[in-house]
Amino acid sequence: MKSITIDNLIQKFSLEVLTGKNQLHRTITKSRTHRPGLEFIDYFDFFPMEHVQVLGKNEITYLHMLNEDERKLRVGNIVKYNPPCIIVTEQQKGLKYLTQFCTEENIPLLRTHETTYEFIGKLDAYLVKTMAPEIAVHGVCINVSGIGILLRGKSGVGKSETAHTLIGRGHRLVADDIVVLKKLSPQTLLGTHNERNREFLALRSIGLLNVVRLYGRKAFQDETRIALDIELVNWQNNELNNELEVESKFREYMGVKIPHIQIQLQPGRDVAGLIEAAANNWYLKQQGYSAAEEFMKRLEIDSPSF
Repeated sequence: MKSITIDNLIQKFSLEVLTGKNQLHRTITKSRTHRPGLEFIDYFDFFPMEHVQVLGKNEITYLHMLNEDERKLRVGNIVKYNPPCIIVTEQQKGLKYLTQFCTEENIPLLRTHETTYEFIGKLDAYLVKTMAPEIAVHGVCINVSGIGILLRGKSGVGKSETAHTLIGRGHRLVADDIVVLKKLSPQTLLGTHNERNREFLALRSIGLLNVVRLYGRKAFQDETRIALDIELVNWQNNELNNELEVESKFREYMGVKIPHIQIQLQPGRDVAGLIEAAANNWYLKQQGYSAAEEFMKRLEIDSPSF
């Protein structure tokens, strides 16, 4: 199970440490935060104990309104479950009672100046990405007109050279040789680099290139959602599919199905252009348009009736 430490959160979001400085090594294993509500009134049937607890202005204002005994009971309801940490948003003051409880229970109490909704959105996104299941695959990841493509094929087939051509046409490299795939949801696969190969592209006979140094910042991006899996294969006679609408195929990674296309290679074929066409055609299909369906409708209109 992947995890991060409280200290990781502090460094990432510049959080102020109010209590628990000796507990920053504690780990977070859940990828979503929790904002207590019903727990303040003794309803704990579904309390997510291992999640980071976030207290916004509404929660703190409610606690301020209580008398000392009632506040002790309500705050005690939360801290007794020993969450990894408690984060107070919007730089709220008057936290003496909360500081006291967290100190007694050795729970890190942190504070941020950001608004509750803004902070929870950023923190959840960070936790989901950081702790997402991941695998590494051999290939190239590139963003073509805003569409993430995983380019695969046997070693030496020309993946990196094709990526270089696409970069020259204004598209962006994400990762070369080793692509890290992260499963963010049952439908979402994120492609990124492994830090060591960040910005680098390896070309046979040329060597290692830093695409940002050569072509500028626009030639690279850190990550992209994978929309297409394209495999480059050697040309095989009598095996090209020439139907008007190629049957949909998929490649599965960690349970996420990605549309799969095979492009056969032959001298003179504009592989980069075919990849651009595949990306643009995928986008049109997402908008509900099919060129094959429109063409068939035209045939029906033009066909003579007997």
